[in-house]
Amino acid sequence: MSLNDLSAYKISFNLSNYVWSKVVKWDYFNKISLGMQFVTAADSISANIAEGFGRYGKKDKIKFYRYSFGSIKEALDWNEKARIRKLLAKDEHELIYKDLMKLPREIHQLINFTDDKLAI
Repeated sequence: MSLNDLSAYKISFNLSNYVWSKVVKWDYFNKISLGMQFVTAADSISANIAEGFGRYGKKDKIKFYRYSFGSIKEALDWNEKARIRKLLAKDEHELIYKDLMKLPREIHQLINFTDDKLAI
């Protein structure tokens, strides 16, 4: 199994690139105030999945997968702020929201799989 076989990774990786493609078009103030944190939170989801995947021990893997949950919640917050501040169109906001809402279940399945299949 490779990292790109993980549904949670593929969804979060594509989502982070989508968020970046929107934020990069914002004006300077919006980029540095909200945009950089939004991109960082979105990037952190797939980055933590990748880091966990690269670890050897079960507990270490799961720890990084759990970090992704916090980044999902943070990205949800930035997504709402971007909507309220009219930085994202309704369809852009909804696409990001839908992907963010898919991820907890995907990551939970990854945690369960790791917990069940790895001995240590």
